[in-house]
Amino acid sequence: MHHKQTSNESLSEYVSNSLANGQTQFASYFGTPNNNVPVVAEDKKIEGLVDQEQFRQQEAADSSFGEDSKMKPGQDILEQAQVAQHQDFQKQQEAGANAAAPADVPVPMQPAASAAAPAAPVVSKEDMAKMRKITPESSIGKYETDTIYNDTMEYIKKFSGKPGEKVKACMVSLVRNSEVHGMVNTIKSYRERFISKYPYPWIFLNDEEFTEDTKSKLIEALPGIDVKFGLVPTDHWSYPTWINQDTAAACRKKMGEDGIIYGDSESYRHMCRYQSGFFWRHELLDDYDWYWRVEPDTNLHCDVNYDVFQWMQDNNKMYGFTITIHEYLATIPTLWDQTKKFFKENPSYLNKDNLMKFVSHDQGDSYNLCHYWSNFEIANLHLWRSPAYRHYFDTLDRAGGFFYERWGDAPVHSIAASLFLPKDSIHFLKEIGYWHPPYNNCPIDDELFRSNNCDCDQNNDFTFQDYACGKEYYAAQGFEKPSNWERARS
Repeated sequence: MHHKQTSNESLSEYVSNSLANGQTQFASYFGTPNNNVPVVAEDKKIEGLVDQEQFRQQEAADSSFGEDSKMKPGQDILEQAQVAQHQDFQKQQEAGANAAAPADVPVPMQPAASAAAPAAPVVSKEDMAKMRKITPESSIGKYETDTIYNDTMEYIKKFSGKPGEKVKACMVSLVRNSEVHGMVNTIKSYRERFISKYPYPWIFLNDEEFTEDTKSKLIEALPGIDVKFGLVPTDHWSYPTWINQDTAAACRKKMGEDGIIYGDSESYRHMCRYQSGFFWRHELLDDYDWYWRVEPDTNLHCDVNYDVFQWMQDNNKMYGFTITIHEYLATIPTLWDQTKKFFKENPSYLNKDNLMKFVSHDQGDSYNLCHYWSNFEIANLHLWRSPAYRHYFDTLDRAGGFFYERWGDAPVHSIAASLFLPKDSIHFLKEIGYWHPPYNNCPIDDELFRSNNCDCDQNNDFTFQDYACGKEYYAAQGFEKPSNWERARS
């Protein structure tokens, strides 16, 4: 019998009841996608909250893989709520062989979910083979599976180390030869604060061959550490066959003219797509369960006096972050619509105890733009290796938003983690002092600050400032904010 949501029924109850009754459409929370740009809830007006130059500094530092972008002086980024290239994208999709199906018709690569119990496979070997044919680089060797698990945590537990077992972890940096000095400075900070006590291997990846000079400098900066260098495969840093490159170029041009940061950057888009869907497939990461993402020109400002990898494994924490922030709406106008379409076709992927409230103020109707700032991530690699996430990424990749818009890896990772994982597996690493220009996470708890030998400005902590999403995170988790949470508000 078709299950109808009751007024007092929670999100998780609705999902469970819908599955139990054989319902495969999750329309109440992920209903028919529309062409409207997602809006910010009324209580979260973004315009004018912080200085625009600070935003530009933040994005300019967000990745050095976007040097070809040019910001037009004086442009107001946040006023670019819509971009004209989206219309070109829609026309191209409608005309092409890979056009998206209407909202009420299943998308070909999104097989409808069955009424199976949450832990059961929902995609056949034949369907998985079709998905791999569409995106052949989906193969990830020994973590490959012929089934998709409704419960992402079940997949993670199948392949990852168990609590109490020795953790398999590494540090990971995507860095270019030109960034070696900034990377060395960052390494000094991490070596002093963490690596000297917990000497985990460090993997460096580059879309070009590392020079011998770069390699020698990085090895010298990490004495006694197992250092590995990897080249990004060409097909992970290039256009997939279904992307119309002329349309993509026109979209970049229009976004650049509109003054959207990295709007005209081609390399930035390749970087975001790579971090979203490919870094975890690199063969150098095959033997690891965990990673800590580290970028050049960032710093730790507090001692990390415990093995954070081992602690996360022992406590079933799958995704750790330090900074939250709002995304630029103009860069992701259709990301949430694509997400809603995906979950409409695959409602069983949604974890029954998810963190939806962090990414949406209205139970999934719109995206509130909140995300974990992914330049710092400590996470379980099997989250991204999971068939559910790969299905999600492949769906987004086919939609073309990494190139026709400017989808970032941070909102993609954040939405996936918040919806695929149980909320208690997502962890705010408040004790780790971290700086990525122009924002920092600095413990506002005085005892944490002293005991971890922090040297940051507590009054400049970003957690609860207006453009951050700390308040949303605490509310979504049901946590009480610290008594002095307003000390650093702008």
